[in-house]
Amino acid sequence: MGRILYKTDQQIEGIRASNHMVGKAHEQVAMALKPGVKTIALDKIAREYILDNGGIPSFLNYHGFPNTLCISVNDVVVHGIPSNYQIKEGDIVSVDCGVELDGYHGDSAFTYAVGSVTEEVWDLMKATRESLNKAIEVAIHGNRLGDIGFAVENHVKQRGYSVVREMTGHGVGLQLHEAPTVLNYGKKGRGKMLKNGLTIAIEPMVNLGGNEIYIDSDDGWTARTLDGKHSAHYELSIAVRNGKADVLSTFKYIEEAIAKNDYISSP
Repeated sequence: MGRILYKTDQQIEGIRASNHMVGKAHEQVAMALKPGVKTIALDKIAREYILDNGGIPSFLNYHGFPNTLCISVNDVVVHGIPSNYQIKEGDIVSVDCGVELDGYHGDSAFTYAVGSVTEEVWDLMKATRESLNKAIEVAIHGNRLGDIGFAVENHVKQRGYSVVREMTGHGVGLQLHEAPTVLNYGKKGRGKMLKNGLTIAIEPMVNLGGNEIYIDSDDGWTARTLDGKHSAHYELSIAVRNGKADVLSTFKYIEEAIAKNDYISSP
């Protein structure tokens, strides 16, 4: 990933604008998400929205990835490839989206429950989203990368869940993936110091069972839990600041769409 790129206030506003478009693309997907819809149809909705509004899908053709969205269902942790799979009642669906706008990249992910899911799966989603919020609380100037990872793992481990170690958060902004790597585990006070102007995507990926994963051999992308149990994923891009992180992504548009869509929900 190279050296860490600290951003100016002007660059951070550009990254915020790209993340705003990510949020609006998520909104389009959330409005269309329901049982029976194919994941490839959701991908098309996001791609058309991004292109129609002057953006570029960051994921499309990135290292050969074939689509605009990563759509990961149930035991798929990340990097699920949109397909003719039809969403079913009781599925949980993680949607990850990246946008390049005027040379700046935004990145955010969100997990939806389609219809009714079991209490244990709902609690997994809730704990994963809470762990993201815990991590953002400590992503401030003067803290360390290990504080972020500790915040995630400590919160979910107490509830019996495990964090995926092979997949991580990352720097974001001038490129889709920048330094540093942002682990979802770590020790307080360890790792690189967080400094003003650092922009990172924090993205807990948390499993209901063990943390072991494997990559589907048929596509080389889809990462699944080894034990076949569910996984949840939430992601926001932030800028490190004094006292409180500046959250550049938003779930606001997603939550507004959920409120209007009787088929989906999320903690």
